[in-house]
Amino acid sequence: VQLVESGGGLVQAGGSLRLSCVASGSTFSINAMGWYRQAPGKQRELVAVIGRGGGSTNYADSVKGRFTISRDNAKNTMYLQMNSLKPEDTAVYYCNAFVRLNVYWGQGTQVTVSS
Repeated sequence: VQLVESGGGLVQAGGSLRLSCVASGSTFSINAMGWYRQAPGKQRELVAVIGRGGGSTNYADSVKGRFTISRDNAKNTMYLQMNSLKPEDTAVYYCNAFVRLNVYWGQGTQVTVSS
């Protein structure tokens, strides 16, 4: 499974971005997927996860009510809609996919929120 993120960029505080994560390869075997982020000098942290069918989601407290995770299995794509962005959301955002006992990661996309 290969994952490619896109949609990052520079945005002012209060703005919005939508990240995409396109999967290729053995996509039929993908179960849950998730978004993580890593800010400079900090550990990678969970942002949101979504179940195989898209009906089950979970969010970090810091993004609840502002971010929405979704997936379109027909397009092998997962999304992260980010609204009301804050400077503390600045980080490299990674998507991952769980396939049986393995976890696959994308290369990351930079999100920078200016104050």
